[in-house]
Amino acid sequence: MTKPSDLGPPIKGKPHEPPSDEGDHFYKCDISGQPVDMRDLRQVIWHEQPTHERLKPQVVKRS
Repeated sequence: MTKPSDLGPPIKGKPHEPPSDEGDHFYKCDISGQPVDMRDLRQVIWHEQPTHERLKPQVVKRS
């Protein structure tokens, strides 16, 4: 199973308007059914492929 870190370093986008809540950063992929964080361009590009496997969840450690 592919992990987001396998796709390379994070590619940050810039929002046009701040979302009203955290859930507005996500959409559900029609193919895999996974939530896609639109703040991470790697995830968006991965899930836009017509055929792709599910991404393995990755725990982000914050210090």
